[in-house]
Amino acid sequence: MSTSLLLPMSAFALAASISPGPVNIVCLSSGTHYPLHKGLIFVTGATLGFLALFLGIGVGLYSLLHVTPWLEEALRWAGIMFLLYLSVRLCQHDGRVSEHDPHKAPGFITGAAMQWLNPKAWLASAAGIGAYTNGNDPYLIGLFAALYLPICWLSLASWVYAGAFLKRYLHRPIVLLTINRCLAVGLAASALFLLLE
Repeated sequence: MSTSLLLPMSAFALAASISPGPVNIVCLSSGTHYPLHKGLIFVTGATLGFLALFLGIGVGLYSLLHVTPWLEEALRWAGIMFLLYLSVRLCQHDGRVSEHDPHKAPGFITGAAMQWLNPKAWLASAAGIGAYTNGNDPYLIGLFAALYLPICWLSLASWVYAGAFLKRYLHRPIVLLTINRCLAVGLAASALFLLLE
């Protein structure tokens, strides 16, 4: 029975991972600003952070949030503040491409933490577990997580590579400055969406 779920689970994981969201925007930005390996370190942190969240929800963390609604609200506000912080950092960038940018590239820990503050990740985890497992089957939850691992990593990495591809065409600071502003607006809009939700 579980093998018949492989394709739908994989399709769900791909749709949830590759669709635009705050983490994907940071991946794109990282690809345009930093060496490729720096972006892939962020991707690895974000992927493992998501898997930890997914497994946590699978073993009952989501139930804990229903019992303690203040925790859900605290996570929502932390996510809003984090998105606004990243948005401000993008706005402050001067548009110059440098392999040794003075601003620190988002790393492994940032990627992992960002998933725990990302409502899209919470929703994707809860919806996926609800749709494809009964919530009490560790085998199905583990199988789903095993599928998510490569799919999520490759999806996020594709955003970093897209940013690196764009970087080759960014010879004038004004172009990168414009992209930075657009990405910053996207992150701020994500925060506003959370605020109004």
